[in-house]
Amino acid sequence: MPVRRLDPILIDQIAAGEVVERPAAAVKELVENALDAGATSVSIEIEQGGRGLIRVTDSGCGMGREDLVLSVERHATSKLPDGDLTAIRSLGFRGEALPSIAAVSRLEITTRPKGAEQALALRVVAGRVEAPRPAALSGGTRIEVRDLFFATPARLKFLKSDRAEAQAIAQVLRRLAMAHPSVRFVFSGEGAADFNLPAETPDHAGRLKRLAAILGHEFESNALPVEAVREGFAVTGFAGLPTFHRATAQDQYLFVNGRPVKDRLLVGAVRAAYQDFLPRDRHPMLALFVEVDPAEVDVNVHPAKTEVRFRDAGLVRALLISALRQALAGGSERASDTSAERALSMLAGSNFAGHANRPTSPVDWRKSWATPSTSISPARAPAQPVMPGFAEAPQASYAAPSQSDSAEAHPLGAARAQIHATYIIAQTTDGLVIVDQHAAHERLVYEKLKRQRAENGIARQLLLVPEVIEMDADRTETLVAAAPALAELGVGIESFGPGAVILREVPSAIASGNLRQLVMDIADSLAEWGGPLALEKAADHVLATFACHHSVRAGRQLRPEEMNALLREMEVTPGSGQCNHGRPTSVTLKLADIERLFGRR
Repeated sequence: MPVRRLDPILIDQIAAGEVVERPAAAVKELVENALDAGATSVSIEIEQGGRGLIRVTDSGCGMGREDLVLSVERHATSKLPDGDLTAIRSLGFRGEALPSIAAVSRLEITTRPKGAEQALALRVVAGRVEAPRPAALSGGTRIEVRDLFFATPARLKFLKSDRAEAQAIAQVLRRLAMAHPSVRFVFSGEGAADFNLPAETPDHAGRLKRLAAILGHEFESNALPVEAVREGFAVTGFAGLPTFHRATAQDQYLFVNGRPVKDRLLVGAVRAAYQDFLPRDRHPMLALFVEVDPAEVDVNVHPAKTEVRFRDAGLVRALLISALRQALAGGSERASDTSAERALSMLAGSNFAGHANRPTSPVDWRKSWATPSTSISPARAPAQPVMPGFAEAPQASYAAPSQSDSAEAHPLGAARAQIHATYIIAQTTDGLVIVDQHAAHERLVYEKLKRQRAENGIARQLLLVPEVIEMDADRTETLVAAAPALAELGVGIESFGPGAVILREVPSAIASGNLRQLVMDIADSLAEWGGPLALEKAADHVLATFACHHSVRAGRQLRPEEMNALLREMEVTPGSGQCNHGRPTSVTLKLADIERLFGRR
């Protein structure tokens, strides 16, 4: 068969298959063009999931007659004035979007630049361009795409339902709206929730307000600011508290120079930064924005421009991990407020739902016969008997604190009781805190071991009688191979024949623990993390195993001074808001919420 040149329209249709694989991709290209044109407001309307109609109206600079005609030609663009692909400062640059969309639809562009006497409209049907004609438009550009893929009906077979396609479009628009908070976004269409996002100020506060409008106000109250700069790279944004997590990574939004991306390097850096704080099957919520000189990043590695390649990938990864860990260290001593909401919901739904006499209207509790008398000072209040099952309250062994040194000055308050020998009840100025003593102490021991390792190495102790531990051959080989690295963590292990190791040395902090079980857990961790080659990644997980074995166990009675010492140490320890497995260590209940539970508000 002889070689022949393809028809130009067929070439455009083939190109459309790469650039416009579904309606959401067409919307992305059109909105990015609007943003590149300097629009401060973008309105998007769709019908039938985008295949019936896509209408994008913007307040950008508009186009004159010559630019309008060139805009639907392949590889014609205004975004590379000097032709330098290493200095791409716009979202689009290839000049493929409009001709590719026009090749498989009925496209009409209406535009009017500032100062023009009238608007012009240009129509393209399945790649065939009509002459421009006068039209009505106050300014900017309006693009209508009708009957998408009518010229390539085979593509329609691979589209999902109208609802699924509409939701994909909405998701694309939300990502672009996160990256451009100073632009107003309006979306309407069947199958997805409409939204109207007003323009926000181009600062940290405006960005958080835009993120809250998209991700929910729970994110706003549970997000930590992220900001770091290094060697020409900058990362800003907001990251959710470790206890504010999700079952999938869908709520992780990453941007490079204002471009939404799905980059394995960045995703891996996020996972590494949170690995100390989250269960392995949970994922944080965050929105991070990386800014870099365009010469340091290649955005031309994927037709849809959703992937990037950094010149110094290691630097970007290190910066991202460092910025996230710094943010988490500054705020991870608190748990997310959703923990309290879940607790209140459970209480309201179970413990109180069956009370037939519960008041249906707010009760003024200040008139209740049980209201405490304000005329009796705490120092003169009659002593109350200790309730069965409760540890003795601190007041029984300590004098009432003075105003200058009151328990209310501490974020976690003062310990008042221990219930079920597992949970500490502490009182704050405006509520109470419930602390899981084992989970909290586990995190404290873990952080102490990490500090020891970083500063002077972990203190270790030789066993008077070395312990021989038998296990299967695979785990034995994994432990022996990792022995040099384990020695740096204070664990001295040697081979002891087929299917056995001998333990000679352990960290001093855990010398009294169950050493056999400890070694078995380390072997399981190393096997899961990929053996000695991944030991650097697994080292913190091994320390977490140490901490779990040495922590205060549930069921141990604590003295008042022990409970208060635990609370004070939690307040100054990074990451104390959650244990090593990602569970919250404390739940805070505000007094106002408790009063609502009992109908006092």
